[in-house]
Amino acid sequence: METRQGPMRSETSMETHVDLHALVQAAGDAIIVADVEGRIVLWNPAAERLFGFTAAEAAGGSLNLIIPERFRERHWTGYHTVMQTGQRRYGTQLLRVPSLRKDGQRLSIAFTVALLHVPDGRRTGIAAIVRDDTERWQEEQTLRRRLAALEGRGASAYGEMMEKALPEVYLARHGETAFI
Repeated sequence: METRQGPMRSETSMETHVDLHALVQAAGDAIIVADVEGRIVLWNPAAERLFGFTAAEAAGGSLNLIIPERFRERHWTGYHTVMQTGQRRYGTQLLRVPSLRKDGQRLSIAFTVALLHVPDGRRTGIAAIVRDDTERWQEEQTLRRRLAALEGRGASAYGEMMEKALPEVYLARHGETAFI
């Protein structure tokens, strides 16, 4: 196996070959690839589980399949700008947006994107690695509501709320017992 710096050295004599198709199919996160026009060209099994559409239902269709209507214009403006310029505003940042399932259920997703090119440099589409972020979003909304309620009650209530909220947040995030 070689890297850009030359042959990769390994402590073992076993060489590893990666079957990219098998990797995409086995990934726990949804992997979606759309072409320059925004048509879905790859939809892995994790995307099926997350959004409820089969690969056959998604393939060739628009990303509007999973974009709530009120966000579509903004999405497509950004998408077409990236396809024309090759410039992404967010780089490799984790993005968080609302999305839709086949059954109409709303969910919050977190994802990263990679701009795809052919060897001559032409842009061919975008790949996104996506996961369900709904639980984290709901926890954040609960904390915001609690904070707003405390700000309404005054600073003395803040200490009481934090004593109650922090262990709950810790346990919700880590699933462990906390002694605070």
